[in-house]
Amino acid sequence: MEWFLSLNPIFQALLATLFTWGVTAAGAALVFFFKNINKKLLDAMMGFAAGVMIAASFWSLLAPAIEMASEAGGIVWLPPAVGFIGGGIFLLTVDRILPHLHVGFKTEEAEGIKTSWKRSVLLVLAITLHNIPEGLAVGVAFGAVAAGLPTASIASAVALAIGIGIQNFPEGAAVSLPLRREGFSRLKSFVYGQASGIVEPIAGVLGVVAVMAMRSLLPYALSFAAGAMIFVVIEELIPESQLGGNTDLATIATIMGFVVMMVLDVALG
Repeated sequence: MEWFLSLNPIFQALLATLFTWGVTAAGAALVFFFKNINKKLLDAMMGFAAGVMIAASFWSLLAPAIEMASEAGGIVWLPPAVGFIGGGIFLLTVDRILPHLHVGFKTEEAEGIKTSWKRSVLLVLAITLHNIPEGLAVGVAFGAVAAGLPTASIASAVALAIGIGIQNFPEGAAVSLPLRREGFSRLKSFVYGQASGIVEPIAGVLGVVAVMAMRSLLPYALSFAAGAMIFVVIEELIPESQLGGNTDLATIATIMGFVVMMVLDVALG
């Protein structure tokens, strides 16, 4: 662990988001062993992912943003509120522009600008879309440590990366397995599935560089990432987890995901 602590925060964020990408690839690798996944299990995993992201949004992002704004003086609620709303608006804008297709929907129900892109590409882009705020959140968390935020620690940033990684596992499977059912080879399905996580290291590095360059942006950046993550949870993860009719199972899984992320952040942070 000491070697990790001695690294530049940019490299710490890069390694952490490479880990989250790796877990996405591990989930996508299920396609080498299975062609289908039990719908109840998939709904539970999506619900669990939603719970992790909700907890991470508060414990790892919003709470530190509020505390930092309080220490800076002025209107305490303003930076977190502005950043949170900004994160939601950013994802809403990308959601309206970027062509993508959520798991379980027909090709003609694709969102964003109309395009002739293949269904496989649209499925990957849907997962890629919500990996942007996840990578950004991890990068900003390491940036908070570098900026000297009293409530920030390497342990809490690592806890966030672990939490994001855990919920990335079902996301990789949610892309690769449907592609396999549609006739893609196992290898091609895996490649597409893991590709959805490529954006996380990119967003992570951009996040840590931004807050290191402009420390005053940190409360806005933390809450921006939180707002973007909550947008993804409400617009995508929770609805998808309820599609199969396993509402109670998905809801309990969401609660469990919240608890796991909360425990990780409190215990390690």
